[in-house]
Amino acid sequence: MKIMVFTEGTIFSHSNWLGLPREEIVQRVKDGERPDYAGTIPIGNAAQKIQAWRNVGAEILYLTSRCSPDEVEQAWQILQRCGFPEGQLLFRLEEEEYKDVAERAQPDILIEDDCESIGGEIEMTYPHIRPEIKAGIISIVVKEFGGIDHLPDTLTELFSR
Repeated sequence: MKIMVFTEGTIFSHSNWLGLPREEIVQRVKDGERPDYAGTIPIGNAAQKIQAWRNVGAEILYLTSRCSPDEVEQAWQILQRCGFPEGQLLFRLEEEEYKDVAERAQPDILIEDDCESIGGEIEMTYPHIRPEIKAGIISIVVKEFGGIDHLPDTLTELFSR
């Protein structure tokens, strides 16, 4: 059982936005606000939620928007610093799209946000996966910057969403 979770906007936010309503964060991003990535923090109890899935046997795959080796390393450091459970950190190679990474990894479940601040579905991963691969993946879409705390802890419940 492989669960792929997108990082930025799904389980990561920024410390500058702590305590702000989700809608205000989305608007700030739409307005071009891009705080320093080093201030990235988990949204809610994302690390504990993902640990619950790992505890019941899920293999965790993280998908980051970061691409350069230095940026990917920074994302990895944030996962470790914030107590996220062990998992593979996936990223786009040159000329790749997110769908290419997902197609290569073929997770059983893909959890991503709705990309509201950057254009919506056109920027998401799942809608662009080839149909024959998409058929084997359960898509769970959450509100951007809304977190994953509301998702079930058990894989059975997660599969039934």
